[in-house]
Amino acid sequence: MPKVSVIIPTYNRTDYLKITLENLQKQTFRDFEIIVVDDGTPGEANKLVCSNFNNVRYHRIANSGGPMRPRNTGFKLAESQYIALVDDDDLWLPDKLEKQVAILDKNEDFGLVHSYCLVIDHEGNQTGETVGRLSDPLKKHGYVFDEMVGSFTVMTPTAIFRKELLSQCGTFNENMKAAGEDTEFFSRMAFYTKFHYIDEPTAYYRVHPQGISGNRIAYLKLPLELFRMLKGLKNKESFSNKRFGKIRKRLLLKQVSMIYDSLSLKTSIKNCFSMHLFFWLIPVVSWGILLKMKEMVKPTKSLA
Repeated sequence: MPKVSVIIPTYNRTDYLKITLENLQKQTFRDFEIIVVDDGTPGEANKLVCSNFNNVRYHRIANSGGPMRPRNTGFKLAESQYIALVDDDDLWLPDKLEKQVAILDKNEDFGLVHSYCLVIDHEGNQTGETVGRLSDPLKKHGYVFDEMVGSFTVMTPTAIFRKELLSQCGTFNENMKAAGEDTEFFSRMAFYTKFHYIDEPTAYYRVHPQGISGNRIAYLKLPLELFRMLKGLKNKESFSNKRFGKIRKRLLLKQVSMIYDSLSLKTSIKNCFSMHLFFWLIPVVSWGILLKMKEMVKPTKSLA
């Protein structure tokens, strides 16, 4: 049984998948398996690529339209103590697993280890940017649930966690659109365990036109999805009204911050109603909406 299962969801990106699989072979830690779950890519190209690597298991499912079901399928197939996630277009630094496995082995009270990413373009060139690093890195370390929801997330290609946590927090929400599903999943996990943050990069995050993360419209629903997660936890676990209200207020403000045009305004107000019937009575929320509406009004030139 391998120590770590690395789960890669993929769909119709054989060239990137090959690069990612080659990259993972450079890990200094060797006790891991790779599970590639293909979301119904036509043809046999992905299967052929995977057959070239001894530590790769290939599994194809019917197309689901997103990474949630492939990841959940990978969870079921995993035969390990720890699980790491990476998308088919992202890469790892060579010592990622070695450092993170050592932390989990020595710190049983931490359920997940994560860090931040270096950004690369579609050709694999570093852009000089980073993603996932806060100005105060300690905010991402320890028991972070109350500060995390609606504020920050875990960078998926940097995360490794204990498989046993899935029995508590559940798996990826397959009812969501493929936009922020990782944020919802890791936020839910943060309720049940402490996160160990390493303030150094462990992965390369690829930014390119095919990336899901660029779908701005789809992300408009994320605050509402996080609220539903929060409400579900409140109903299931011990959760005070004060604690619930504080996080809900942050989600309302997050929703307001996403307004940029008439469509996003309509969607955001609808989502705010779903989160709080009397949201407009919260001054900072109502004023935030008014300011966003003011920004949307373009100044008109006076007639001479």
